[in-house]
Amino acid sequence: MSEESRDASGGEAWSPSRLGISPLHLLIGWITNALAVFVAAWIVPGFHLEDPLSAFLVAAAIAIVNAVLPPIVAAVRMPFTLVLGFLLVLAIDAGALMLADSTLDGNVTVDGFPDALLAAIVISGLAIAIAVVLGTNDDDRYSLRVIQRIARRQRQRTVESTPGIVFLEIDGLGLPILRAAMQDGYAPNLARWAAEDGYRLTEWETDLSSQTGASQAGILLGSNEGIPAFRWYERDTDNLMSCSAPKDCAEIERRLSTGHGLLADGGASRGNLLSGDADETILTVSRVDAEMKANPGYRDFLANGFNVTRALALFAAEVFIEWTAAARAKRRGVLPRGHRGGKYPFLRGAMCVVVRDLVVFGVLGDMMRGRPAVYATFASYDEVAHHSGLRRADTMEALRKLDQQFGRIARAREFAARPYEIVVLSDHGQTQGATFKQRNGYGLDELVDEHLQGSVVDRSGGDEQAAMVGMAAAEATGRRPDEEEDPEMPGGGALVMGSGNLGLVYLTDSDHRLTIEELDEQHPGLVDAVASHPHVGWVLVDSAEEGPLILGNDGRRVPREGRAEGRDPLEHFSANAEAHILRTHGFEHAPDLLVGSFYDPELDEGCAFEELISFHGGLGGPQTRPFILHPEHLEAPQEIIGAAAVNEVLRGWRDELQGSGPEATTEAREVPA
Repeated sequence: MSEESRDASGGEAWSPSRLGISPLHLLIGWITNALAVFVAAWIVPGFHLEDPLSAFLVAAAIAIVNAVLPPIVAAVRMPFTLVLGFLLVLAIDAGALMLADSTLDGNVTVDGFPDALLAAIVISGLAIAIAVVLGTNDDDRYSLRVIQRIARRQRQRTVESTPGIVFLEIDGLGLPILRAAMQDGYAPNLARWAAEDGYRLTEWETDLSSQTGASQAGILLGSNEGIPAFRWYERDTDNLMSCSAPKDCAEIERRLSTGHGLLADGGASRGNLLSGDADETILTVSRVDAEMKANPGYRDFLANGFNVTRALALFAAEVFIEWTAAARAKRRGVLPRGHRGGKYPFLRGAMCVVVRDLVVFGVLGDMMRGRPAVYATFASYDEVAHHSGLRRADTMEALRKLDQQFGRIARAREFAARPYEIVVLSDHGQTQGATFKQRNGYGLDELVDEHLQGSVVDRSGGDEQAAMVGMAAAEATGRRPDEEEDPEMPGGGALVMGSGNLGLVYLTDSDHRLTIEELDEQHPGLVDAVASHPHVGWVLVDSAEEGPLILGNDGRRVPREGRAEGRDPLEHFSANAEAHILRTHGFEHAPDLLVGSFYDPELDEGCAFEELISFHGGLGGPQTRPFILHPEHLEAPQEIIGAAAVNEVLRGWRDELQGSGPEATTEAREVPA
């Protein structure tokens, strides 16, 4: 039965384009893969061909096996879907070569399963490289056909005419950096949408703090009240909260959700910290418990057998790119330069390849099934920028690869189960500069320790990307991600945390937030030492006599009285800086000292209180200037202040497209297998 829908109002019904692959494309793909097999036989010691023509037989055998078996694996419900499916499909790829060895009468020889596995990965990597050079990659259509077939078998594909909306978030990309990337050729798809396809760029201003936890709470749930930073301390429960911990993300969502989030009523969350009340999730930190069981969301990725070997090949390539980029930066004496060793290259490979591709296939599956709203976060640019810098070559290459994936998603719209609008946005930007510790030789915790009668515990650092990789591992293995242990605080101690260039200082021996009068009495010189530091821009502290005070090196603001004394500590920040700071001052769990780094508008730099050379979380520079790239007919106000205001805009667009509910304007029906 053909796929069709009828618009209830009598309008034109949506009819997806038919997916087909021409014989010419099949022939070119066969030749490309045969060439990859031939070259792999020269590289892998335990893989041999009798003659060049044998490469065509092997390529055909691999293609047939991958067309038949992986979709069957993907369609089977199993626990630990990601790891078991990944391993099974990987075994199938290697098994295809073993099968060729046993059936092609000496045309191919494989010494053993490890050699077959290595050869399969090398063949996949070579096929990617050859297809890119020749411009012959036509794998998208095959993948979409497989996804559609799985959706029909599961009776999840519903064709209808009500438009859906896909929100694609580029984590950490500021508007100025995007504009430069569009001009320099690193975002050709987004540039074309803006220049030719009627898209507009709209800037919005983040709250304090400018980080994914607070921004996604506002965007997806409509509120980020009570989130002062990436990490914060709650005195009443003696609990350290973190926007990367699954239990804390679940608690944040419990506190803020009204049940009417951006993705309520049939939406899907892909790669986010919070779910936005979505019905379907993949790699959503607040839903880790729900995702620990069999998750069918990975099936679309696993259904194409080449995805697994391709992911491993590209993962290895990304690790190599990081190693060479780090060595080049060190050799050239590039400054500022962040820490790029240890496990980071592998974290980068996971974020830039494996997690990215899982999210892409989740989005494609949602479109083929006709879900009304999808919100997907892509964190690879943010991850690379933290360590490499805002506009370094390898950072912009990570952005170019994201732009490439967005083009892939846009091309899939004509085959989707409903028409889709695509909106690209960011949750915050980043600002660059040498870290506080690099500049001074000591951290904020050590500065506090010099003027404190007691012990200091530093809990700086907040890696959202590590949380996402941990989520993937948790869903793969069925084990919960490792939770951060709350620090045991001795009496008279302080807890110091960095959230980009925002610092938080809690005096944990007190059962309430201390005023400046109490701080000066108990810890003489502490407030002055922090506020007068040359790399500190401002400090928020409460006063029993004057209310909230914003202190700087050579002056202060007294907001309650509307006056400033001496040099304005907020002179280099946005006109809304004071309002953002005072809003955080009103949060129940605001720290005793809220510290913002300096910002130099001429150099466009500040400094983080954690070891990231490009950072976000506070005020100053591109970190507070994210964007929304949207179709022109979806109108946006000229001024958007705060993530909750973004929620109003995005929710308004969804309501405009879909009416009061996702199914308001059409009659939809399931299409049988």
